[in-house]
Amino acid sequence: MSEATSPILELQRQRMLLQMEYEQEKEAFQQAHQARGISQLVARGDAWLPLRLGRSYYNSLNQFCVEVYRQPAPDEEEPIDHNFEFGKPVRFFELRVKSEELRVKSEESKVKSGNSSKDQLLTLNSSLLTYPGTVSYVDGDRMVVAVPDDFPVASLATTEGQLGVMLFFDETSYRLMFEALERTMRARGRLGELRDLFYTTTRQLPAQTFTFPDMGFDYLNKTQEHAVNEVLRAKDVAIVHGPPGTGKTTTLVEAIYETLRREPQVLVCAQSNMAVDWISEKLVDRGLNVLRIGNPSRVDDKMLSFTYERRFEAHPDYPQLWAIRKAIRDLRAAKKHSDQWHQKMDRLKSRATELEIRINQELFSQAHVIASTLVGSANRLLDGMKFGTLFIDEAAQALEAACWIAIRRAGRVILAGDHCQLPPTVKCYEALKGGLGRTLMERIAENRPEVVTLLRIQYRMHEDIMRFSSDWFYHNLMVAAPEVQHRSILDLDLPMTWISPPPTPPQGRGVQIDLPQKVSSANQTNPPSLGEGQGVGTSLQNVSEARLTILALQAYFELIGRQRIQEERLDVGIISPYRAQVQLLRQLLRQNEALKPFRRHITVNTVDGFQGQERDIIIISLVRSNDEGQIGFLRDLRRMNVAITRARMKVIILGDRHTLCRHPFYRRLWQYIEALKES
Repeated sequence: MSEATSPILELQRQRMLLQMEYEQEKEAFQQAHQARGISQLVARGDAWLPLRLGRSYYNSLNQFCVEVYRQPAPDEEEPIDHNFEFGKPVRFFELRVKSEELRVKSEESKVKSGNSSKDQLLTLNSSLLTYPGTVSYVDGDRMVVAVPDDFPVASLATTEGQLGVMLFFDETSYRLMFEALERTMRARGRLGELRDLFYTTTRQLPAQTFTFPDMGFDYLNKTQEHAVNEVLRAKDVAIVHGPPGTGKTTTLVEAIYETLRREPQVLVCAQSNMAVDWISEKLVDRGLNVLRIGNPSRVDDKMLSFTYERRFEAHPDYPQLWAIRKAIRDLRAAKKHSDQWHQKMDRLKSRATELEIRINQELFSQAHVIASTLVGSANRLLDGMKFGTLFIDEAAQALEAACWIAIRRAGRVILAGDHCQLPPTVKCYEALKGGLGRTLMERIAENRPEVVTLLRIQYRMHEDIMRFSSDWFYHNLMVAAPEVQHRSILDLDLPMTWISPPPTPPQGRGVQIDLPQKVSSANQTNPPSLGEGQGVGTSLQNVSEARLTILALQAYFELIGRQRIQEERLDVGIISPYRAQVQLLRQLLRQNEALKPFRRHITVNTVDGFQGQERDIIIISLVRSNDEGQIGFLRDLRRMNVAITRARMKVIILGDRHTLCRHPFYRRLWQYIEALKES
């Protein structure tokens, strides 16, 4: 094996890049929280303020938990976006009004500087920041935080100022990824074999397979059927490459089901809680017993029913265990450390451990599928467990190091995803340039193309929407299923439209765009000048384009007709790559009276927020408009692939083509849409 292809050197390089990412993210996080006022953290979804305190209790994992509720602003119509989710570290804080002397000085300083920030009139009581907390559960405006046993709950109830909670830097995920890389570099046995296999080419070390005739599955198409058979044949690794709308989840669920006819239990992981929830729900629908490690991000009775915590609490022995744990806590509070005290404590702890082991053995032995995030696979509940097969869904969104956390528990690995859609999040440019964004799925697909199966038939999009994505990203291999090939909302309607007002409209002239007269005339009195501006934090927004986006939707709805929208329940996704633009679009949507009856049919979110979803109509606001042709992270074309391919029947793109079309991808997209008019 040559040094250039040495797995150890590649893993060392990954560790170096991950260290760069860790250091930059930590520094950026600290600077952001120091530089930004609390109000900006709230606006970004990194903090909740003010909070109402709920109950405090011990959960089924014997963690002390505090329940809090976000208090919405009086004029707030919809819950704001937030970044809190299960497992993320948080800290509580208290904001107090400054003393009169400091307040007067702050007011004088504000008048002189012209700074109107409300944060200047507040001071942060940081004593609570010393208590680490972890999100145990979050749903809407309610959150449960696991905190240390000595957390001062009583003082929270009597705070003089406003109580809040903010995200803290997540050291745990990085620590687990570093440990996984170190363990993989030192590995012998099966983990070492998989490491060498994944980092070398076919000629150096071939992937092993079983040999048997194809099995047929009546409800799968030919490419899906082939993918399931390839998964079953693989001794080491297989990849299911699923472009948008091709039924990747359906295929993966069937592969897992068939694998479980040969193995007693499998481990199923994904990068995000949302992806784990989705595959878990489909597996439950298929009749499999799923044990979900970690709380789901979408909380309802169906999702909660297969979580470890809910199953643990429902076990017949749990009331007895809870009573013993309470007795232990009461005994600790007594603080009478006599010989008798120690003997009683030892007996209670021994009995509690015995019951906990018994409950866990029953729960895990009954489960067909253990499901968790990649980081969650390091949970102590899985200590010592090995699985014949590991399935990693949405593998193209996971860092290599995160995959190795779970791979150590498996004999073979099945990866599913699409590296032409959303990539892993990498914030350090140098690390990204060095290759940290390249996933394990991409590496294996490049080194071992023989283990990849491409799903080719898609069931979501009109053929004209699919074709551009197929040509640019999938070597023109995609085929639209007959039932979706020509479906559309309106007769003779183009499936794709690009609205591009000029950056600086001539004085006194209307803006000519491809919309009904009502929208064009609306812009004559206030023509949009598509200048991008600063929004929340470092995000961008474009006010004129946002207004035009809402008008475009209103005009299209008028063409369709109110009754038909309601009867057919046509749904709409408004997408922007920029969070500030998303927040502005939501605000404008709430203010639009004409669209008020249809708001429940309309979802506004970022590209990442729409991953895995689909809508009848997709409207995309691209925001960027400048004389230099700077398009920022719109250069990541995989996000555009996701945005476009969410649509079933109609895509409307809003963007300054004079800025965007300097990039070959957007120029080609503009030309493609223009050609549709002539065909």
